[in-house]
Amino acid sequence: MEIMEKSEEDYLMLSGIQHFSFCKRQWALIHVENQWSENLLTVDGEIMHKNAHNPLKSEKRRDRIATHEMSIVSHKLRVVGKCDIVEFHRDDNGVNISGHDGLWRPYPVEYKRGKSKINDCDRLQLCGQAICLEEMLLCDKIEEAAIFYGEPRRREVVALTDELRNQTFSMIQEMNEYYSRGYTPRAKWKRGCRSCSLQNICLPKMPDSHSVKNYIRESLVED
Repeated sequence: MEIMEKSEEDYLMLSGIQHFSFCKRQWALIHVENQWSENLLTVDGEIMHKNAHNPLKSEKRRDRIATHEMSIVSHKLRVVGKCDIVEFHRDDNGVNISGHDGLWRPYPVEYKRGKSKINDCDRLQLCGQAICLEEMLLCDKIEEAAIFYGEPRRREVVALTDELRNQTFSMIQEMNEYYSRGYTPRAKWKRGCRSCSLQNICLPKMPDSHSVKNYIRESLVED
């Protein structure tokens, strides 16, 4: 992918890859049209993340250092974000960390409410975090990471395969293309719409409701 010379203010939020994977229209409503609405599921997720997000918190236990809410960026992918937790495991093939002796291998850990999903939306976001860390730290490929799910209260280990990486690159490239065009896909009702916090904004059951802005504009013209 070609590197784009742009300010980080123009970069997309890496967390949006989860929205894009779940529903491209949902992602566009949030990240292109700046629409948002809370529901019980989104609030529950925010509460869970607050327990992991503490930028002043750092823990060290023998051969492991854990850093909370680490800011990350990829100039190649044009995305920014934060890792809930990045663990650094002592490893002879790792990287230097200021203030600590030896070499350390980065290991991102993402916190999610609920339980493991059939689709890869959470894994794609985690893979994006690893790619950002590799670029920032100039380290070898991060082979493995983890997602902590709130419902079973345990980690799911995720292998960051070439296939998952290719999916991540492709999806972020598509997100950047949509954003640069200001494009919002048309609505299409599906089962997941029932739990979406944007259902009343998206209007998925309304024919040809491809853009909230267009819908409002057309309504004003009719009046």
